[in-house]
Amino acid sequence: QVQLVESGGGLVQSGGSLGLSCAASTRSFSRYGMSWFRQAPGKEREFVAGITWSGSNTDYADPVKGRFTISRDRSKNTVFLQMNSLKPEDTAVYYCAADIRIQSTVAVSHRQYAYWGQGTQVTVSS
Repeated sequence: QVQLVESGGGLVQSGGSLGLSCAASTRSFSRYGMSWFRQAPGKEREFVAGITWSGSNTDYADPVKGRFTISRDRSKNTVFLQMNSLKPEDTAVYYCAADIRIQSTVAVSHRQYAYWGQGTQVTVSS
C-alpha cells in the first residue's frame, strides 16, 4: 500500500506562484510514475502534469504548459509541482497520483493510477 500526502496549497493572487509537494510512503518510490491532477467544483478530474519513474519523461496539460513544472526527488520520496503565473482558472483541489505500471510514458487518464493523495486546495484570486 502506498500513501501519498500533498502539501503546499493555499490562496494566491493571479500572477503569483505556489509550490506543491507530494510525499510517498513507499520505499520503492523510484519505481512509480507520478502525476498531478486537479478537480474544480462541478468539473471532472483532469490531468495537470506527470513524470515517469526515471524522471526522464514529463508531460503537461496544454493549459499549464510553460507555467507549471513537475519534478521528483528520489532521496526524499517526493514529487513537486511548481506553479507560476497562476490564473483564477487554476483554482481547484490538486491531487497527487502514483502507479507502478507507468514506466516510459506518462499516463494522462486518472483511471490508470492506483494510489491517490487526499488533495490540497489551490485558490487563485483575480
